[in-house]
Order: sequence, then C-alpha cells, then structure tokens
Amino acid sequence: MHAEPVNHPGSLSAWLNGLLGVVIFSGSLPATRIAVLGMDPFFLTFLRASIAGGLAILLIIGFSRQRPRAAHLPALAIVSLGVVIGFPLLTAMALRHVTSAHSIVYLGLLPLSTALFAVLRGGERPKKAFWIFSTLGSVLVMGFALSQSTFVSATGDLLMLAAILVCGLGYAEGARLTRILGGWQTISWALSLSLPFMLAATFITLPATLRGIGSASWLALAYVSVFSMLAGFIFWYKGLAIGGIAAVGQLQLLQPFLGLGLAALLLHEAVSPVMVFVAFGVMLCVAASRKFAR
Repeated sequence: MHAEPVNHPGSLSAWLNGLLGVVIFSGSLPATRIAVLGMDPFFLTFLRASIAGGLAILLIIGFSRQRPRAAHLPALAIVSLGVVIGFPLLTAMALRHVTSAHSIVYLGLLPLSTALFAVLRGGERPKKAFWIFSTLGSVLVMGFALSQSTFVSATGDLLMLAAILVCGLGYAEGARLTRILGGWQTISWALSLSLPFMLAATFITLPATLRGIGSASWLALAYVSVFSMLAGFIFWYKGLAIGGIAAVGQLQLLQPFLGLGLAALLLHEAVSPVMVFVAFGVMLCVAASRKFAR
C-alpha cells in the first residue's frame, strides 16, 4: 500500500474522518465508567484489548496484503503502549477515583498533548500563536480541576494526566505510521502484536466468578472493545495522517462536550455549569489555535 499524502489541513476528508473518530471516542470514558462498576480495571483493560486484537487479526487475514517491516516495529510498539494499553488502563484506574464527567474535562488537554508529540515525533512546526491558545486551554482545564475540591482526587487526576500524555504519544506515532501502512492497518497491527500479552494478562486477572458482572458492564465492554479500541482509530488515524496531526488533532476539542452529554444521559451524573463553561472556554482556545497549526 502506498503512503497516504499529507494534504492541506482543511481537507474535507481529513476533517470528516477525524470527526467520526472523535464522535466514537466520546463514548469511551462513560462506557469505561459503566464497565468498571462491575469489573476490575486491569481485567477490563486486558480483555478489551484481547477482543479488539482478535478482530484485528481477522481484518489482517481477510484484507491486508502488506506486512510491516522490522523498521516499523518500534513505532507499532509505541502505539500499543500508548493507546492499546496505557490510555485504557490509566483511565480505567482513574475512574475508580473520579466520575466520568470530571475525567472528561481532562480531554481538553489531548489536543495540546497530541500537538507536542506532532512536533517531537511527526516533525510538524505549528506557529507560536498555536501554542499560546493551546496552553491557555490547558490552563483552563487544570484550573478547573484544582478548584473543584468536591470532585478532585489526587490519584484520579494524576492518572488522567498520565493517560492524556501517553494517548497523545500514541496518536502522533500512529498518525505518522498511517502515512506508510494505512489507518486500519496501523491499529490492527498494533493490536495484533500486543494480543499474546493481553491474552495472558486477561487470564491472570480473570476473576474467580463472572456472575457479579451485570449486563450494563458487558455492553460497555463491547463498546470499548469494538469501537473505542478499533473502529474509532481507523477514522482518527486517517484524519490525522492526511490533514496534519496538530491541525486535525484540534477536533478533540469536541470530545468533552459529547462526553459530558453522554455522562449526563447514561450515568445521570451531575454536569455543573462550571464544567460546561470550562469545556466551552477550552473549545474557543483550541478553535482559535487551529488556524495556526501549520
């Protein structure tokens, strides 16, 4: 397969693919919150990656005509550690300490994290104004986290910060590799390479009985396995690859809004006016930075 060209950041295809990815990812934290109410976060992380890895192998067998070269393996390992293991595990652990509505606000940091790694790993060079607006949005998010004493958990907040960091790395590295292998191939190979370890870890963390896990947790597991771990990345990586990592990465701005809505709808969690205000402020900052991303 030929490498996908990098087009202008306004490319309709880039933004449509990126938007589809963000919409799918928006349900990840509420679904994870539902799942960890009945499952151990370690078991959930390893099982969801195992299910997604099995589906990825079927995709590779059925449709892939190209295998990654040895030179691609370090990048695939970074993708696996960032988005297959790191982000799901850290967020699942964090959601034992904070609500999904609180954790979703941290998603406002994802555009900045992704842009940082777009520079470090993707060779992109956004303008200074981009960093000003992105940093301002990050300050809004952190100010909110520190001001809401009734919501703050030091453990949960630190775990969410770590999750955002490794996720940004996985996004940037995966987008860079997508230009060579293609979008669905990149996430499929990353999932497949980690599958033996995920299966072993699943059996190690397997609870003595599964009877205490409710149907809602199983449905949430299905969502994060099929959509959050696989389908969403097919669109997301393609959008980042053809439109620019830093530029299209700003679409993550929409994730807090969509996620907060889902948290209120599905989990009946309180979404305070302050949460909405902060999310809106972050949206304005990142939207302003988008024009300076290239």
